[in-house]
Amino acid sequence: MSSFKDHFSGHAQLYRDARPLPPGDWFAWLAGQAPDRTLAWDAGCGNGQASLGLAAHFERVIATDPSAAQIGQAPSHEAIDYRVEPAERSSLAAGSASLVSVSQALHWFDLDAFHAEVRRVARPGALLAVCAYGNCSVDRAVDAVEQALYAGTLGGDWPPERALVDSGYRELPFPFPAVPAPTFMMRADWNLAQFMAYLRSWSATQRHLKRTGIDPVEQVAPELARVWGAPELVRAVRWPFFTRVGRVG
Repeated sequence: MSSFKDHFSGHAQLYRDARPLPPGDWFAWLAGQAPDRTLAWDAGCGNGQASLGLAAHFERVIATDPSAAQIGQAPSHEAIDYRVEPAERSSLAAGSASLVSVSQALHWFDLDAFHAEVRRVARPGALLAVCAYGNCSVDRAVDAVEQALYAGTLGGDWPPERALVDSGYRELPFPFPAVPAPTFMMRADWNLAQFMAYLRSWSATQRHLKRTGIDPVEQVAPELARVWGAPELVRAVRWPFFTRVGRVG
């Protein structure tokens, strides 16, 4: 099994505050496809953004992540049981989960071990549902500045697993019969400060800062401010949101 690749514990609070939320109708749709709404497992939960979405539809959510720092930033909820443990070796009981959900985390897993764990914990008819989001878009001018940062300045600072996200997980094995899913939209309405906080939450930004001592977001801030408009102006930020859903056993 591969070791835990921890890219976010060092800025767990920023990650919690600056990251967009998965669309709420995604979780509602999953609840309708699961055999029941007794228990959902949020594997690789980070600081619980998706866990809250699941808790709106399931009686109980077990949310696991190997980063204690990330879980330490997760919001408490009476239906959510947070556990610091890897997705490949969970403490869930065999045959207990009606849904296994992974949000923006599958590319970090040892997939063979994780798929074996999914088969162990899934109850008959359970779902494995995976979602992630790619690079964002605002408009042509903002996107040009953001893309120069994303692929130019930070091109060498992204971990290799980021390419799996950029390809929409098409290269990852998914050994469960597919369940067709509708298309969902992922969007956040942010001002300039919120957008810049999101850029700073990238693992590549933090790696670049640690490596060079230079904040790459601060470097592009003047040009970004010019194309954004008034700092308090709220603009729509959109991400390509992709999913893979399968029926386990």
